[in-house]
Amino acid sequence: MIALPQQKLDALLNRHSMVERELATGLSPDDYVKLSREFAELGPVIDAIRAYRAVAAEIADLEAIINDPSTDSEMWKMAEAEKPLLEARRDKLAQQIRLALLPKDAMDDRNVILEIRAGTGGDEASLFAGNLFRMYERYAARQGWKTEIISASEGTRGGFKEIFAEIRGRGAYAKLKFESGVHRVQRVPDTEASGRIHTSAATVAVLPEVEDVDIAINDKDLKVDTMRASGAGGQHVNKTDSAIRITHLPSGIVIYVQEDRSQHKNRAKAMTMLRAKLYDQERSRRDAERAAERRGQIGSGINLTLHKLPEVMEGEALDEIVDALVTEHQAELLAAQGAA
Repeated sequence: MIALPQQKLDALLNRHSMVERELATGLSPDDYVKLSREFAELGPVIDAIRAYRAVAAEIADLEAIINDPSTDSEMWKMAEAEKPLLEARRDKLAQQIRLALLPKDAMDDRNVILEIRAGTGGDEASLFAGNLFRMYERYAARQGWKTEIISASEGTRGGFKEIFAEIRGRGAYAKLKFESGVHRVQRVPDTEASGRIHTSAATVAVLPEVEDVDIAINDKDLKVDTMRASGAGGQHVNKTDSAIRITHLPSGIVIYVQEDRSQHKNRAKAMTMLRAKLYDQERSRRDAERAAERRGQIGSGINLTLHKLPEVMEGEALDEIVDALVTEHQAELLAAQGAA
């Protein structure tokens, strides 16, 4: 039997009732939206708590019947047969509640800044980077999220040398954060005439989109250059200094954006990327030991083989990989909770 913190469950039930009452009063639009979101987030765990307690009460009733010497044999057999089924249901609900009570990453509901860079493999690596971007773009579309390219450098034979994009949708970071790292593929590329298998690599960084309040950036630490965009664009390229390059002097991070015709919009996109990179850098510094341990556990703990590369690259079967990573992360948190 899985033990649950009953006082915490009581507190959640009380909070749910309080929010429900407050929603029925005259609230400002901002407060109503905030409380409505909290009410919706509490809903699933509240339903699970109520179901868990109802099943626990049924089990207690059955045990009373089983332990009562006056119970006739037929009733006793029925109670004995039903009890294991209810216990399995109780334990399933308890596990569901435990997962719901796990500490949440404050950034889980944020949008994502996605960065993909071609690694080893020449033209084929650029093509692979393009494949990865389209995989995430299709996966995002299946989740109801929106994808917008911030900046891109195309490969000589297609794909991308590097590409930065924003993926907007609630919970995007929670789903995609474990995709960060080096991705490799072995295949016979379209660029190979003799049919040899090539290994290509691309690095993927998934960063939460952060706001001014999350990371402070001092204007004096920025070197901002404007220039004419390069590449496709016709007359616009030759006439407008719309491209932006921002250098963050203390960290050395350089962001270049030229996708939009508006210099103002390009600067806003560049600052969005810079905030995300600085936030990630700071959090990585603070959590270096824990993050290294987590990556080691995830890397060694998952044993997943999928024989469906085309479906994964189409974004259709990516859920199986994402769900496996999320499940392993949850198991790690549960184990840490138990050790504590």
